[in-house]
Amino acid sequence: MSQPLMPLATAVWLVDNTSLTFRQISEFCELHVLEVQGIADETVAVNMVGQDPIANGQLTWDEIERCQKDAGASLKKLTHDVEAVARTKGPRYTPVSKRQDKPDAIAWLVRNHPELSDLQISRLVGTTKPTIKAIRERTHWNMANIRPQDPVGLGLCRQSELDEVVKKAAEKKAREAAKAGISPDVAEGEADTAPAPEEASSDAAAPSDDGAESALD
Repeated sequence: MSQPLMPLATAVWLVDNTSLTFRQISEFCELHVLEVQGIADETVAVNMVGQDPIANGQLTWDEIERCQKDAGASLKKLTHDVEAVARTKGPRYTPVSKRQDKPDAIAWLVRNHPELSDLQISRLVGTTKPTIKAIRERTHWNMANIRPQDPVGLGLCRQSELDEVVKKAAEKKAREAAKAGISPDVAEGEADTAPAPEEASSDAAAPSDDGAESALD
């Protein structure tokens, strides 16, 4: 059951105008039973004007009377034919004053987190894939004036959002490596121990001491 409008004020009205138990009122208003007791003792919500749940269509008097006769019963809130539709998550809104900062944020993400996909960057800062592609390929019309800046510092996203996206990208990269049978740690270890091209070529070109002595002999 969803919380009624102005739950504390509704509880005040129910305490003042009905003989419902503290438990019944606390359950309906989704308050702690001690809060309701505090209202009755005038230590909570002092001087607060009560909100009539009958007048605003959340309860009927018949429902209140039913629960007054049965202390074990619970109040049932009225439901309406037209329910409020939950707002779906749409495109991220960016204030006009910050829209000019998006290219800087994209450049920072592309440079510091190359594992992020265009879709992830698009959702994070509220931009388009063509813009991200242009900045990746350095073909953006304003490329000369773009200065990479942290999107969190620019106020285009929260640090928690950035951390979550980076974490998901890293997990995806690890899954792809595991699927291909390549361990990122092993790959890095092999890269570290492999001789540099310059070292290998110099070793091959350098004559051995034994060869030098043979030549002298």
